Amino acid sequence: MEKLNWQKSSYSGDAADCVEIAADGGLIHIRESDDPAIAITTTRAKLAAWLQGAKAGEFDRFTH
Repeated sequence: MEKLNWQKSSYSGDAADCVEIAADGGLIHIRESDDPAIAITTTRAKLAAWLQGAKAGEFDRFTH
């Protein structure tokens, strides 16, 4: 996974503790920049469904 093109949100600015994402074919990898050795992997379809739920507020209770 070291050769992947990791991207973080522009909202993160210069912060070192950000969520990063990388695509590898049909797979999506997600990690925290301050602990890059650990990543989760999912499919594009599953990530799209999760993002749709996040945009709809389904996970807001986890941030309060």
